[in-house]
Amino acid sequence: MTRIFSGIKPTGHLTLGNYLGAVRRWVEVDQHRAEALFSVVDLHALTVEHDPARVRRLSRQAATLLLAAGLDPELCTLFVQSHVDEHARLSYLLECVATDGELRRMIQYKEKSVLAREAGQGVRLSLLTYPVLMAADILAHGADEVPVGEDQTQHVELTRDLAVRFNQRYGHTFTVPRAVRPEVAARVMDLRDPTSKMGKSHVDGAGIVYLLDDAETVRRKIMRAVTDNGQVVEYDRDVKPGIANLLDLMAAATGGNPSVLAGAYASYGALKKDTADAVVELLRPLRERHTALAADPGFVDQVLRDGAERARVVARPLVDRAYGAIGLLPAG
Repeated sequence: MTRIFSGIKPTGHLTLGNYLGAVRRWVEVDQHRAEALFSVVDLHALTVEHDPARVRRLSRQAATLLLAAGLDPELCTLFVQSHVDEHARLSYLLECVATDGELRRMIQYKEKSVLAREAGQGVRLSLLTYPVLMAADILAHGADEVPVGEDQTQHVELTRDLAVRFNQRYGHTFTVPRAVRPEVAARVMDLRDPTSKMGKSHVDGAGIVYLLDDAETVRRKIMRAVTDNGQVVEYDRDVKPGIANLLDLMAAATGGNPSVLAGAYASYGALKKDTADAVVELLRPLRERHTALAADPGFVDQVLRDGAERARVVARPLVDRAYGAIGLLPAG
C-alpha cells in the first residue's frame, strides 16, 4: 500500500488556505487511499524567534483542528513530531550527507534569513538546516508520496537527493519519495493582497480567514476583500486577481467551477456576499467539532500518544538500520 507523509507547522493559527490547500484533501482522499501519516511538525517552529508557551498551545490547537476537520485515527496516524525521537536522530545523519551549498540555495532560507536580519535578529543555524529535518520527517517513515504545494517542492527534491546519495554511499536504506501536487487542492490568496498566498503567520491578519474565526469575522473579512478595477465579474487571475480569488473560494466551498460561477454575478458586492455565506457554512461544522474536542483534551492526548507509538513502530527499525549503515556501533 502506498505510504504518504505530510505535516503542518504550528507557527500560527490554521487558516482557510491550510484547509482548502491541504487538510481537506488529507481528510477526503489521502487517509482513505493510502497508509497515511500526518504530523504537527513542532520542531520546525523553533527555527525563528518564538514563545514556548505559544508553540505548545498552537501544537495542541493544530492537532485538535485536524481531528475536527475529519482526520480519523482509525484510518490514519496523527502525531506530534517531537514525540517521535527518530525524526531528530535521523536528521543528524542526513546533515552528514547534505552539503552547505545545497542548503544555502533553499529559497525559503534566503527569504527568511533576510527577514530575520531586517528585524535585527540573528539567523539561527536551524533555519539553514531545517530542510534536512524535513527530509528526515519523510525518510524516517519510508514515505512513497509527499503531498505538497509549489513552495515546498524544492524541499522534496532535496529529500530525494539525500535519499539517493545515502543509498549510493552506504547501501540501500531509504525509499526515494516523490512530491505529489494534488489537482483538487485550492489555491487561496490573501484577501487584502490577492497576489500573495494566504499564510498563517502574516503580521496583518485582515486578509486571512482563520479556521476558528467566528461567522461575523469571516463575513467582515470577505466583504472587505480587495477587488479590481471595473465592475465586470470575470475569472482572470492575471487581470483581476481579487475577483479570481473570491471565485476560487466560492468554487472550493460549493464545488462549482470559478469560470462558470463568474457568469452568475453582475456585481462585486453580490459575489462577496455569496462567497462569505458559502465560507461560513463550510467552516461551521469544523468549528462545532473543534469546540467539542477542545472540551475533551484527554481524548486528543490519547490520539496523539497512540499516533506517536504507531509512528515509532514504523520509523525506529528504519532509522536503526540507517545508523548501522553509516557506520555507528549498535547499542549493547
